[in-house]
Amino acid sequence: MPRVQPDTFSTSIKLKFFKSIAFLLISVTSFGQIDQQARFEILLNENDINEDYAISSVAEQGVLVYRRLIGKREDQLELIKVDTTLKENWRGYITLQKNLRVSHIQVKDEIIFILLRSAIYTTGDFQVLAIRANDGNYKVYTIKNLIPFNPTDFVVTSYGMMLGGYFNYRPLVLHFSFQTERSKILPGLFNEQGELTQIKPYDNGFVDVIISAKNYERKKCLWIRNYDAEADLVKTTVLEPETNKNLIFGRSVKMPNDEQVVAGVYGHKNNMEYSRGIFVADINPFGEYTINYYNFSDLQNFFSYMKVRREKRVKERIERRKIKGKKIRFNYRLLVQEVIPYGNQFIMLGEAFYPKYTFASGSNSGYVSSFYGNPLMRGDRIFDGYQYTHAIVIGFDQQGKLKWDNSFEINDVKTFNLQQYVKIAPTETQISLLYFHDNLIRSKIIKDNQVLEGKTADPLKSKFETDLIKKNDTQTSKLDYWYPHYFFASGIQKVRNQQAEGLYRKVFFINKIKY
Repeated sequence: MPRVQPDTFSTSIKLKFFKSIAFLLISVTSFGQIDQQARFEILLNENDINEDYAISSVAEQGVLVYRRLIGKREDQLELIKVDTTLKENWRGYITLQKNLRVSHIQVKDEIIFILLRSAIYTTGDFQVLAIRANDGNYKVYTIKNLIPFNPTDFVVTSYGMMLGGYFNYRPLVLHFSFQTERSKILPGLFNEQGELTQIKPYDNGFVDVIISAKNYERKKCLWIRNYDAEADLVKTTVLEPETNKNLIFGRSVKMPNDEQVVAGVYGHKNNMEYSRGIFVADINPFGEYTINYYNFSDLQNFFSYMKVRREKRVKERIERRKIKGKKIRFNYRLLVQEVIPYGNQFIMLGEAFYPKYTFASGSNSGYVSSFYGNPLMRGDRIFDGYQYTHAIVIGFDQQGKLKWDNSFEINDVKTFNLQQYVKIAPTETQISLLYFHDNLIRSKIIKDNQVLEGKTADPLKSKFETDLIKKNDTQTSKLDYWYPHYFFASGIQKVRNQQAEGLYRKVFFINKIKY
C-alpha cells in the first residue's frame, strides 16, 4: 500500500446532494451472452458550461465519476463514488486552481491518484490528489518539476509515482518517492531521441521502462531499463533486430521464473512508420534473448476481417508468391495494446488502423507521414481521424513460439486519439472479445484458431421500455475493464421517448456488464 497514513488525510470533502442530478438503478434481463445488470444515470443540462463527466474504475470498490465545475474565481472537481451495484457511496468537491487540469488517474491499493497538470504551461509543479475510495478523505502531493514536459504516462507503485513524457523529443520519466516526498529524473534516460512505449510496474516496486530508439547502426531497437523501488537503475537490456528490420513497438510481461517476454511489431529498416509483422522476444534473467519474427502473411486469421472474396484473393496471392519463392510484404499500422498470461501461454492483443484525410472535394486518403503522431494538415489535405480495421489476438508459448492467431473486425470506429477499443475476457475454455460503439456491444467468442460464436451486436439497455436511442444519439462512449468478470460501459446519450415525439433526456450513463 502506498506510504500514506490514514491520519494524514484531510477531511475537507463535503458530501452533498443536488436535486438536479438523478440516480437511476435498474436490473435488466440477460440478453444473449451479455448480462446487463444495472444502469446509473446523471441528468445533464444542454446549456451546462461545465466539463463532461468522466469515469475511472476502482475495481471491487466500484467506480469514480468526476468532472470539473467552472466558477468565477476558482473551479471545483466534483467527485462521485459509486459502488459495484451502482449505488452512490459519497459525493464531494475539491477546489482547483484555474490553471490545473486532470491529466491521468491511477488506482493503487484502493487509493485513487489523480494527476493534475498545468493547462497553460508545460513547466511548473504537478499536483496529485490521493483519495481513499471508501470514504473520500484525501491528501495532496506536490511533485517538483523544472523540466517543460506534459506527461503521457502515469504509474503508481507501493513506493512512489512515475510520470513519463518527452523533452525535446527525448523520453524521460520523473519519479516521486512516497517516503522522501522528493522527485528526480530516472537515470539512464533523457539522452537520445526515442519513443516511450511502456512503463511496466511490478509488485516488488521494480519498474521496467521500455523505449524504442535507434542504435549506432541506425536500426530501431528496444531499450529495456529496469529500476528498483528507489528508482535506481539495476540493468539495461537492448533488444536488437536482425538485419534489415526495425523493432517499432513492444510491451512486456514477466514470468514466475523471472524470465521476460516482450511482444510487439517490427518493420523494414528503411520504414519507421509501417509494421510488417509481429515479433516475440524471450529474455532470461541474465539479459540473453531470442527473437521470433512472424510476417502478417504467416498468420492464419490476420485477414479474416476482410470480406470473403477479398480475403480469398489475398490468400491466393500469398500462396502464389510462396510457390515462386518470393517474399511477402504487407504494411500495416498496428498498436500492441496488451500482453497477458494465459495458462501456460501468453496472449497478445493488437489493433490495426489507418489515418484518413479529407480534401476540399470531400475525398479521403489513407496516407500519413507519422506513425504515432496526430497531424492536422499535410498540403491541401486535412487530417480526419484514425480509422480502425480489426484487432488481432495471438497466442504464443513461453519461448515466444506462435501457437495460434485470430482476429476481430472493428466496424465504423474512427477517432482523433489512438486508444484501445477491443477488450479481452479469457477463460479456461474460451476467449471473449468485445467493444462498444453506436450504443451496441459487439462481441465475438474464440478458442485458439476457432470461432465459437461469430460477431454479435447487443444494444445497450436504458431505463424504460419506451426509451429509444438512435445510432448517432451516443455522443461519447467507452467500454472498460472493471473487476473480475465485469466491464462497464459509459458515456453521454440522448435518450428519446417513443411515445412523445420530440421529448428526450440527455444523460451521463454507466451500465454494468457481465460477459
